[in-house]
Amino acid sequence: MTVGLFHYLNKPMDITQSHSAPTPQALKIAKLQRLQDFLFHRITQFFAVAVLVALVGILISLTINAWPALRTFGPEFFYSTEWDVVNGQFGGLIAIYGTVVTSLIALLIAVPLSFGIAVFLTELCPQQLRRPLGTAIELLAAVPSIIYGMFGLFIFAPLFAEYIQPLLATTLGQVPGLGILFSGAFNGIGVLCAGLILAMMILPFIASVMRDVFDIVPPVLKESAYGIGCTTWEVVKNVVLPYTKAGVIGGVMLGLGRALGETMAVTFVIGNAHRLSASLFSPGTSIASTLANEFGEAEAGNHLSSLFALGLALFVITFIVLACAKWMLTNMEKKQGLKT
Repeated sequence: MTVGLFHYLNKPMDITQSHSAPTPQALKIAKLQRLQDFLFHRITQFFAVAVLVALVGILISLTINAWPALRTFGPEFFYSTEWDVVNGQFGGLIAIYGTVVTSLIALLIAVPLSFGIAVFLTELCPQQLRRPLGTAIELLAAVPSIIYGMFGLFIFAPLFAEYIQPLLATTLGQVPGLGILFSGAFNGIGVLCAGLILAMMILPFIASVMRDVFDIVPPVLKESAYGIGCTTWEVVKNVVLPYTKAGVIGGVMLGLGRALGETMAVTFVIGNAHRLSASLFSPGTSIASTLANEFGEAEAGNHLSSLFALGLALFVITFIVLACAKWMLTNMEKKQGLKT
């Protein structure tokens, strides 16, 4: 770095277009500017490399600590439903299943609602209401997750058991093929309840990102579409969404990442039962809730190592989700390039 800085600062100036030789003061200013530019480049480069080093360090740490469990149980750990602390038999399928299902339920509910909120705020909402409503939605993102968990356990779960679960059982529960998903006891807490609470948590994140990216669409594009007779829905579908697809997918992935790693809210309402069931009404568990419940009391050995293996599984799931999102964006850009 010292040699590079020496050559950088002493690089000769291009004065071929200058009519007179630069003054010593000008040379001093130019040398100072080169120094500032060099330092700024190196500092920003250090920050970027530090993030990669931290990411690799997390992966290595998880792998090292999870290796005893992976060596003992092998690949079967990721598709085994056994979680017996007493006998030292562990499998991560139930926790992985609970994590994926609750996150998908949250996305299925939060994404359409967030899209509707963003469209209303940017296209239909009266001007005097845009700021108060937008601020209110952003404030929801600042609510601690434990508050969502307490709300879900003490307020939402009883109402869910008394009104919503019976309604779902008598409607969707009677549909062939879907009935098994909405069967079982109406106890409020369970996988579906956890998914609904997660949807409430990630909705403000997705809605805020969508609203911000919808706002950056050049007004001339929307005005041109309205000028040729397009409806609001046609403008959103044919102008706003194609222009902001990258930001929209980024917002959805941000919400999905929050849902995958959420701990306290899910721990309150999912039931924390190591039992695999097709019914969404039944209690279950997730990777984050399992870590929260057992990590502090886990003994060294296969139990602790299995918890690290679950953390590694969550890391891999998140990486796969982000890779799929990147592939989707790249594929969409290629198709857009072929159309143009």
